Amino acid sequence: MKNEIFKVEDMLKNYKDAVHKKDAEKFLSAYADDVHIYDCWERWESKGISLWRESVVGWFNELNEDGYSLNVDFNDVTIVENNDVAFVHCAVTYAAFKDNVEEKIRQMTNRFTFGLKKVNESWRIVHEHSSVPINKDTGKGNFN
Repeated sequence: MKNEIFKVEDMLKNYKDAVHKKDAEKFLSAYADDVHIYDCWERWESKGISLWRESVVGWFNELNEDGYSLNVDFNDVTIVENNDVAFVHCAVTYAAFKDNVEEKIRQMTNRFTFGLKKVNESWRIVHEHSSVPINKDTGKGNFN
C-alpha cells in the first residue's frame, strides 16, 4: 500500500524514517512503479519497482543481519517544484550504529538527485541518482 505524500519534504521524512526502521514497504511506498534508479551500489541501474525492491530488501536484510541501524541526514537540500513535477538534490549522510548502542560505527555521505511526479495527488519518486566523487589517483570513491 502506498503512503500519501502531499509535500516533497514529506518524501525526505518518509525516506529517513523508513531507513532507520528498516521498513522496506514504507521506503518503497514513495517510489513510482516505473521508477528508474542509478545507484552507486551493487546494481548499476534498476528499472521498475520490482528490481528496486530486491535491492532495498537486500540492503535492509544485511543491516538486520549485522545488527546495524542507520540514521539518515539530508544536507544542502534544494527543492524545485511546480504542480506536477519536482526536483530535489542534496547530500545524504548515513551513520551506522549497532542496535541499542549510541556509538557511531561508521558514516558516509552520497550525493543524491530525486525526480518526482504527482501520481493521484501524491508525490512519487520516478528517478533517483546517487553518486560519490571518485579520486582520480586511486580510482576509489570518496564517501566523506
